Amino acid sequence: MKTLRTLIVDDEIPAQQRLLHLLAQEADIDVVGVCSSGTQAIQSIRTLHPDLVFLDIQMPGCDGLEVVRTIGPAEMPAVIFVTAYDQYALPAFDLAALDYLLKPFDNQRFRETLDRAREHMRLHQLDTLHQQLIHLLNVTQPPPQAAPVPAQAPTAYLERLAVDHGGQVLVMAVETIAYITAEGPYVRLHSNGRTYLIRERMKALEARLNPSLFYRIHRSTIVNVTEIASYQRHTYGDYVVHLHDGTKLKMSRTRREALVKQLRLSG
Repeated sequence: MKTLRTLIVDDEIPAQQRLLHLLAQEADIDVVGVCSSGTQAIQSIRTLHPDLVFLDIQMPGCDGLEVVRTIGPAEMPAVIFVTAYDQYALPAFDLAALDYLLKPFDNQRFRETLDRAREHMRLHQLDTLHQQLIHLLNVTQPPPQAAPVPAQAPTAYLERLAVDHGGQVLVMAVETIAYITAEGPYVRLHSNGRTYLIRERMKALEARLNPSLFYRIHRSTIVNVTEIASYQRHTYGDYVVHLHDGTKLKMSRTRREALVKQLRLSG
């Protein structure tokens, strides 16, 4: 197998040494650098072009997620995240289907994780990894700040989404999305005449959208209510929603009443 140029990023010296010890036993691994901060990691990824990065999440200043944001998911090499238990971060990694090493990890867990990374690279599945990184950035919100929060602070709904488009990562304002359709484990965003596919379950995305702006008119469709021009009865009691751009979307009859209330209509 091809030798994998590997970068270690961790602000703890014992953690660096443990990874160095374990990787020294792997014949196909060449450790090309060790970084103690996110800032160093960004520079090293850009100059050393590693194939694989062991990336600590919790580092002071620029953390592991900020490294990914700065480099960009499409430019990141294969990455194995390393983290201590974090009730804020770990559910996001599980949702994104990204692998991680949870400190303290044993030798078997390390080898299983490394083997999965090898398999992704052997099968040239980096595009899948990039999509998973985009999904991770979408589902990960910044940790709470130390500043006091008002007792009745409004819920922070999703305002922007990172989408992969033609090898670029675009930052899209959520309010520009006209409607969203489900495609298995993905959703398709329809915005300004273009569509973008992201790895996200419909239900999970719906929970993070502002309910005063987005409404689920069908089990497979969410619509931006400001885009609705009209609706009319269709066959078997269902309805068709007409958008300002001429798009027609099916609406379940069971969801009509709630939409009427949301739009503050009568009848």
